[in-house]
This record gives sequence, C-alpha cells and structure tokens, in this order.
Amino acid sequence: MSIMEYNGGSVVAMVGKNCVAIASDKRLGVQLMTVSTEFPKIFPATDKSFIGLPGLATDIQTLSERFRFKINMYKLGEEREIEPRTLAHMVSSTLYERRFGPYFVEPIIAGLDKHNQPFICGMDLIGCINFAKDFVVGGTSGESLFGICESLWEPDLEPEDLFEVISQSMLNAVDRDCLSGWGAIVHVITPEKVITRTLKARMD
Repeated sequence: MSIMEYNGGSVVAMVGKNCVAIASDKRLGVQLMTVSTEFPKIFPATDKSFIGLPGLATDIQTLSERFRFKINMYKLGEEREIEPRTLAHMVSSTLYERRFGPYFVEPIIAGLDKHNQPFICGMDLIGCINFAKDFVVGGTSGESLFGICESLWEPDLEPEDLFEVISQSMLNAVDRDCLSGWGAIVHVITPEKVITRTLKARMD
C-alpha cells in the first residue's frame, strides 16, 4: 500500500459563480481499519480561504500547524490577510523545502481573492502547483472524483447549486472507495459568508 493511501481520505474543491466550495470526507484509518470518523482535513487560512490536506495523517497535523504559524506571521508582517494565490505559493515553497524527504500530503487551496474572484489549485507532495478553473481533487478517491466531477460540474453555478454538485460528487466518489467516507464536510465560500454543512454517508 502506498504511504499516501495509508490513512485514506479525499478532498475536492470546485469553482462557482463568484463562489468556491471545498469538501472532504471525515474518515481516519490505518489501512483498512477505521480509527476515527471525525478527522479534519480542511483548515481555515483566512475568512475567505481554506486549505485541504489529503494524505498521511501525521503530516496533515504537522503542516496544518505550520501553515497556521506562517499565515499569522504574514498577517503580522504585512498587516493584511494573505491572498489565496499568495497562500498557494507559500504552501508550495514549504513543501519544496522538504523535497528530499517530503511531507506526504497533496494540498488543495480554495478561496476568494480581494476582488471576490474564485481561486482553486492543487499540488503534489513537493509543491508543483496545478491551477484550475473548474475543480481539483486529491486523496484516495481521486480517480472516482475526477470522473464524477467531469459529469456533474458546469460553469457559473450559484452557491446552492455548487453545494449540491460538490456534495453529490464527494458522496458518490467515497461510496466507491473503501479508504474514504464516514460522512463529509462541505464549505461554500461566498463574498458575504462561509456556509458549512455536514453530510451523512454510508457507514460501512
């Protein structure tokens, strides 16, 4: 089994009309044994941006704290919130620093910039950024998510429609993957607010 699949878990981010959504499953496992059904994989960076971290659980916990520290230092130094694109490059450089002994995570970043334009990107474990205008996926359900998102996603979705599409994509993908699942959490980021909802999924 690949080290990237050891704990399981999946994350997906999608672009809508002046909004963006990011979702993850809630399972933490050790190979095929489920250890927890409430393991966070998405972390707030600012009021309008989130970082999703699918991969090895210990590296998820290490990096979430490291990114929180760097984001706070940026805010203190620059006296403003970090933009999603700047955040992506900060995450990328943090991973690339450790390229010879990498963190086993594939971060996904989603947010709205200061002009409320949606931004999403994904990257591999050494920080190579993949900018996208539709959706990005990561984790053990990646292949299933790609197929379902290709079928369901369409441009300029309103926040409620975007929530429905990303929820159906996540639930259908984790149903086809024994290493992900046990419910999901979805964040829909709009210029006015962040809508967070929890989804129930198959519990087997």
